[in-house]
Amino acid sequence: MQLPPAGTSLTAMGWEIYPDAFTDLLLSLNRRYRLPPLYITENGAAVDDRIEQGEVNDIRRIRYFQEHLEALHEALEQGVDVRGYFAWSLMDNFEWAEGYEKRFGIVHVDYATQKRTIKASGLSFRDMLNRRKQLVAA
Repeated sequence: MQLPPAGTSLTAMGWEIYPDAFTDLLLSLNRRYRLPPLYITENGAAVDDRIEQGEVNDIRRIRYFQEHLEALHEALEQGVDVRGYFAWSLMDNFEWAEGYEKRFGIVHVDYATQKRTIKASGLSFRDMLNRRKQLVAA
């Protein structure tokens, strides 16, 4: 078993959170190959989030998306042709390796009742899209 260095940020899956690797990968692939336009799919993080007083304040997931979108922006600035970015996932769901235990969604699903609650990350993602829409319109 390999342990990450002290202070390393990890998801609930134990995966290292390292946004610079996202930029590095995109730039490396862009230099090495003649790439078609890219669409980033399934980029997200499982975090231990739960409903408290009717809300899910998944601050770590918000930070994850902010950092990875900044990393993506850096790659765009350096010429990588990325046309789309899709967060993983819209809703908490069944993960093949983990079942219902790990939650990736920006919308919380109560599996017993199927009630949906938009998480703080969902609201943050919406706000980011609205800001971007206003910038493009200006």
